Amino acid sequence: MAKIIIVGGGVAGLSAGIYALMAGHEAVIYEKHTKTGGNLTGWQRGSYHIDNCIHWLTGTNDRTETYKMWRTLGVLEGGIYRPGSLYTCELDGVRLSLCRGIENLEAALINVSPADIKPIRGFIGAVRAAAVLCGLEDGGKGCVLKLIKYYKMTAGELAAEFSHPLIRMFLSSFLTEDFGSLGLIFVFACFCYGNADLPRGGSQKAAERMTEKFLSLGGQLYTGVGASKLLFRKNIAERVRLTNGKEDDADFFILTADPDPSYKRLTGRKLPSALYKMKKNGRLRRFSSVHCAFSCPLPLDFESDFIFEMTADAQKSLGTKYLALRQFSHESSYAPEGETVLQSFFFCREPRCRQMIALSENKAEYKKTKENIARTVQNQIITRFPSLSGKLKLLDVWTPATYKKFTGAGCGTYMSYAFSSRYLPRLCGNRADGLKNVILATQWQQAPGGLPTAANAGRAAAETADRLSKRR
Repeated sequence: MAKIIIVGGGVAGLSAGIYALMAGHEAVIYEKHTKTGGNLTGWQRGSYHIDNCIHWLTGTNDRTETYKMWRTLGVLEGGIYRPGSLYTCELDGVRLSLCRGIENLEAALINVSPADIKPIRGFIGAVRAAAVLCGLEDGGKGCVLKLIKYYKMTAGELAAEFSHPLIRMFLSSFLTEDFGSLGLIFVFACFCYGNADLPRGGSQKAAERMTEKFLSLGGQLYTGVGASKLLFRKNIAERVRLTNGKEDDADFFILTADPDPSYKRLTGRKLPSALYKMKKNGRLRRFSSVHCAFSCPLPLDFESDFIFEMTADAQKSLGTKYLALRQFSHESSYAPEGETVLQSFFFCREPRCRQMIALSENKAEYKKTKENIARTVQNQIITRFPSLSGKLKLLDVWTPATYKKFTGAGCGTYMSYAFSSRYLPRLCGNRADGLKNVILATQWQQAPGGLPTAANAGRAAAETADRLSKRR
């Protein structure tokens, strides 16, 4: 049995700990925040609960290995909520939704624009091919050939193949037009085939269930205690120095934080070569988003996410064309009876993220900026939904600076990289260059990151530690 110290109690860290314990090892997690989960979290604002993380969770179809992993980790123990649609776009009073069932999606697209039937059927064929590759549908040969065309396109270039402006908006606004169209196609495949739904209770409850599983297996958890440095004898890490001044030794050390800002600080070494290449890859871009949350009366006439085009003045003010709204009426505990939490968000690229982080150093200016954002967003919501005038109450505003503060992620990101066209996500190895007992477990090992990538990275890190332990 080996002792494994895990730096970070997010999804990757909890996953690594659970799988290490199941393999018979001792696992100790040090988490600098006061609670576990990392980005998989939520918080209270009075009697309202704000859910930070899950828009959809890949791995809710019991045919998949990811489903089995979430079951092992305890994430799905509270049940699964399966909405009828993942998101809806509206343009000039007409709506189009990513709905459940591939036949329903095809019919909805044709209903909006019969003139686009040829590109629609090509796109639907690609979604079916992606479903086969994911194990969500039975199929034969030729799936890869149906996807080659889309591998070469961004979501914006895919959208340009269609004549109807609503379909163009539908395909380019969800992950942004710069994102590779393959990523969009696989999201469509997952949702249409019941593999992109929500754990009951939301993000905070999912993190709590993972934590309970870790502790029930005998894991040791220390919150409010971070790691400041690994102490080495040649190329072997012997101890970790903690932020409380204490030290702890172990046989293996698993690092789960964003490696760009944390790896050199912890190890004194340069970023591992594979991760450095990803950082410098021009087809990969960092991103984050700005969010506002409001209390809102029910009912609302949309389910899950709702995306619409803002006025020209708002686009100029916020630096983006579309605003996305998300409501949580499926979680009755999030708000008092008859109400829900209505969240808005819009994406921002790395330069805007860094601008927000720099601005947050000036508390007065940062506060003023957030107030202006909230005011603009609220006005846009009311412009689109006049019945909500005077009924929205601001609960919170959070930005890339918030993510930077609480998770330490570089430029305030909560996923790894958005990838463009002509890029296939590849998994980086989890060994630290030249270090015999330091293992990586981070969503940054594969674009675009996210919860399944983080959890899989944690599992792989535990398996690596187990394998190395047996060699000893």
